[in-house]
Order: sequence, then C-alpha cells, then structure tokens
Amino acid sequence: MTLRPDSVSELQNLLRDATAPIPCIDIRSLCSLKTHVPEDMTATVDAGMTLADFQATIGKRDQWLPVDTPAPELITIGELLADNLSGPRRMGFGVIRDWLIGLRYVSAEGDVVFNGGNVVKNVAGFDLCKLMVGNRNALGIIVEATFKLAPKPEREQFFEKSCSTITDAADQINRLWNSGLQFSVLDLNKNPDSTPRIIAGFSGIAADVEAQTRRLQEIADFSETDLSHDTWRTEQPNHPMSVAPNDLTDCILSQKPEQYVARAGNGILYLPGTAPKREPSSVEQRIKELFDPRGILPAL
Repeated sequence: MTLRPDSVSELQNLLRDATAPIPCIDIRSLCSLKTHVPEDMTATVDAGMTLADFQATIGKRDQWLPVDTPAPELITIGELLADNLSGPRRMGFGVIRDWLIGLRYVSAEGDVVFNGGNVVKNVAGFDLCKLMVGNRNALGIIVEATFKLAPKPEREQFFEKSCSTITDAADQINRLWNSGLQFSVLDLNKNPDSTPRIIAGFSGIAADVEAQTRRLQEIADFSETDLSHDTWRTEQPNHPMSVAPNDLTDCILSQKPEQYVARAGNGILYLPGTAPKREPSSVEQRIKELFDPRGILPAL
C-alpha cells in the first residue's frame, strides 16, 4: 500500500488511522517553494519538490544547494534527506546534513514536529535534523526542509585520466592528494569494459579554476569530461560501502568488482547489487520503538 496525501493534514490523518505497516509514502503533491531569501542565502521547500526543480528555482537568483545526486529530476527533497543521498561533488561541498538548518516532519502518531530554524545561526536544542537525515522514513515523514544556500560557481570543469591498474590509480590519487589542489570532485570509476579512471573537478571563481586546471595538467595528462560516470547508479541496484580513504584501493582489490564508482576523497565505494541485509542494533531498535511505537512506518 502506498499513501499519496495531497496535504500535510491529510498525511496526519492517514498516519493516525493506520492499523498496519505502511511500506511506501509518496508526497510528491507537496511541491511548493515556501520561501527564498537570497539576502540570507536560505530557502524553505516542501519535501515533495524534486531536486532539479528546486535548483532551477533558486538558480534564478544565482544560488544553489551544492548537493548533487544522479537523476535530480526524479529525486525529491524528501528522498534526498531520508536516504542521505549525495553525488560526486561530495568531495568539495559535503553532504546534505551540512546544508540543512531546519526541517518539519510528521510523526508516526500524526503530529507535526519542527526542529532547527530558518536562519543559518541557530541553536534550538536537541538536533533532530541529524537524526532524521538518513532515517528512510522509519522515524517520521519529512514534509518540509530549510537549507542554507551557496552562490553558484562561476565555472566548473571536470577531467579524467585512465589508469592501467587500480595500483596505478592509487599512485596517481596519492600525487593529487599531495599537490595542494582544492578538488570539488575526486572520484575513481570503472565500467565492466574499461580500466580504472580518475575523475577530478574544480568549482569556483573562473580564475581560480583556470589556475588549478593548469596545475593539474602539470601533474598528469588529464582530458576534459563530465560527471556522467555516476549515472549508472540510477540504472541498476547499487549499494555503498564506507571505508577510510587510505583503505579505498585495498577494498577495491579485495572486492574485485567489475564496475564501481568511488569517492576517492571520502572513502565511499558504490558497488552493483543490493546491500547485504543488516540487523538494526539495539540502540536503533530502541529509537525506532520510541518514534514509532505502533510500528506503522517503514522498517529500519
């Protein structure tokens, strides 16, 4: 059963009346931009709006939410938060938690809860925002979010270099780490029919991007590319593994995957297939029981 409420109040009533677990909740009908204050660089948006529509709207004032994910035209703000999604720019701009300053969610009991604030400098007690990000709708349904924004970069440029082996790629990445360059993207990618590729990128003031590009070419011969290496994650099941960045290539060697994309600067490795089933810890179970005593929201 999928719930498709047309308003927050309808969602509240549906949750209050639920007598069995609800596997899926679709809130795409809630898709308005509530506020955008360019002078404060903040915006509040309904969680049903897609990331692409949100970026297009705030982009009219040369601002953006510097969090990317494959298929932004399909991903809603609620999904972005509930699944803690990110993309190649994670290296330079961080994850969605870093840009979230407030959210509103509906609890399993149908109550509307707000946490955080509408301004960047905010101290509002216990930080439920961090708890709700990545909760996969198991603790509550996010219906609204407030973000701090950033100016759109004057220029972004991305480059790639093919490597003969994963060991060669590790050596090249180590050189890049020690170069002093400020990467917005530093990925390692392999397709089934190719050798490993390093994807590097810069974002910011045009003159700075040009200077860093020249320095990159002094280190190794890179050619221009885009970020399409990450799109395969929208086309087939995949799951992340998290390791220390220094252990990333050893992890790839041990796994021997035919295809992957890795955040070389963050230690995140995306592999084809579904993630192995993991039992929630006792702490996670207690939190779930506290937030969802009737067990009507999706499981952890």
